[in-house]
Amino acid sequence: MVKTHGLTHLALKVRDPERSLRFYEQLFGVREYFRDAQTIQALGPGSHDVLAFELDPQGAGLSGGIAHFGFRLMDPADIELAVSEAERAGGKLLRRGEFSPGYPFAYVADPDGYEIEIWYE
Repeated sequence: MVKTHGLTHLALKVRDPERSLRFYEQLFGVREYFRDAQTIQALGPGSHDVLAFELDPQGAGLSGGIAHFGFRLMDPADIELAVSEAERAGGKLLRRGEFSPGYPFAYVADPDGYEIEIWYE
């Protein structure tokens, strides 16, 4: 077995890398650390997370077999704030509920239509 830091990198095909950076920056606090003509890469809220926004208007929003990706809340009470911030940043609430009492979740779509699960567990 090879030791790693876990899953740390996600590259999304997007219509507008700048718009995607603003959405994830506003919702999750990611911060840009690399940019070229086709890509903006951002450090995520976790210690090793990287989100890459790659310019590809034709492929933007297509899942390619990936149903969604998720961000885990530190406090279940933050679910309302997360939904509100997602909508304010240009996203859309898809559905919400609880896995069990006290374990809320919400699925939101980013501006390109990628589905994000925000949950507490």
